[in-house]
Amino acid sequence: MGSIYSIVYQPADREYGSRSEDFIRVPVQQANLIAGHGIEGDRKAGHHPDRQVNLISREWLLRIQDAGYRISPGQFGEQITLVDIDLEQLKRGERLQLGATACIEIRQARHPCSRLQVAQQLAFDGLKAVGVMGSVVIGGTIRVGDPVIRLQSASTEDLESRTPESQSRMPVDRDGPGGS
Repeated sequence: MGSIYSIVYQPADREYGSRSEDFIRVPVQQANLIAGHGIEGDRKAGHHPDRQVNLISREWLLRIQDAGYRISPGQFGEQITLVDIDLEQLKRGERLQLGATACIEIRQARHPCSRLQVAQQLAFDGLKAVGVMGSVVIGGTIRVGDPVIRLQSASTEDLESRTPESQSRMPVDRDGPGGS
């Protein structure tokens, strides 16, 4: 069992004026996850069904810190940082329970983009993925320190075996847990 290390978000009323070096992320002790949407009040929530929340592992961040990457909460554009959950081993369709009720389904690996490279001020040579993206299938309030439980997998597809093109063609479960 893991836990939530940090929660950050970009408030809906805060917009980038330009391609600034840092991500706009505000740390919070708790957040409300909305099913089919993301973090309540987050500027990026609700725009893409497979990218409602960005998750990253604290252990992964600590491994890359010596290479010069900035690892404070939100520095990789993530919203939720987890401890003791190996996100690199998760498969598409696996679910994580966060806190008492919230549930996130892993949708795809998150790959470095040019925006992230600008924010980190370093190249991403050799980094395959920087966490995972997921969708909120069951909403609820989450808090820093809440337990995170890896639930039974709904799929066994390896996230890294998929190309970006195949990721965009993957079917989306819009009915939530249990189907229709």
